[in-house]
Amino acid sequence: MGKKNRYEKLIGAIFFSHFSKGVTQFDFERQEIESHARKLRIKLPKNLGDLVYSFRYRASLPEKIRSCAPAGKEWVILPAGRSRYRFVVTDVASQITPNELLAETKVPDATPGVISMYALNDEQALLAKLRYNRLIDVFTRTACYSLQSHLRTFVPRVGQVETDEIYVGVDRRGAHYVFPVQAKGKKDRLNVVQVRQDLEVCKHKFPSLICRSIGAQFMTDEVIALFEFQEDAGNIRVALEKHYRLVPPEELTPDDLEKYKRATVDDD
Repeated sequence: MGKKNRYEKLIGAIFFSHFSKGVTQFDFERQEIESHARKLRIKLPKNLGDLVYSFRYRASLPEKIRSCAPAGKEWVILPAGRSRYRFVVTDVASQITPNELLAETKVPDATPGVISMYALNDEQALLAKLRYNRLIDVFTRTACYSLQSHLRTFVPRVGQVETDEIYVGVDRRGAHYVFPVQAKGKKDRLNVVQVRQDLEVCKHKFPSLICRSIGAQFMTDEVIALFEFQEDAGNIRVALEKHYRLVPPEELTPDDLEKYKRATVDDD
């Protein structure tokens, strides 16, 4: 049995052991993954959390689970404390994908060549490109500084969470910000679950700072999509999306610079 089929059977067994008509949320515990795997004679993944991670960020939940959501809504899996998870019906799509119709902005590539040569995976390469090209600064119009990579912490009522990178920043008025950044390569997708977790991390670890949650996604041809998210009536919304292409300086033409100059005047 392939990994996809094993995971679908296992998550389906967990879901339907709790679900009944009209239910919009319920919790389950990590140990249930093991107990249902034994009943189904399914080989467990070495990392039990990979089951939940897969359906959050890589694959859609099985159709038989999706069909149990009311029209226009869908099920997502949220953290619910230590070794606990929560199935919840949400109003908006859980997967966040770039808008292919948005225009690109060219930025001179300042990534050191040796970094480009030895970046081990898409996520790490993306985080490096964000850092060396000051793209978080460009996107947010705030002076930003990387505080910590891969912050792993425990948040009450949420559980163990990890944020790819934390930036702090200051704007021209002197206000201080914290920017949790989630980065995804081409194969994975940004998800509202991670955004919610990042917001909870900020409330817990940086309560005095203004939190602006950021998502980064590699698109085709190495274009980088950046998102800023905000919470609206309990739902996660995309407040801003921009696409950047890192290019050698000689590829920035006078026409490009003139276009960006006019856009800056219009924005101000």
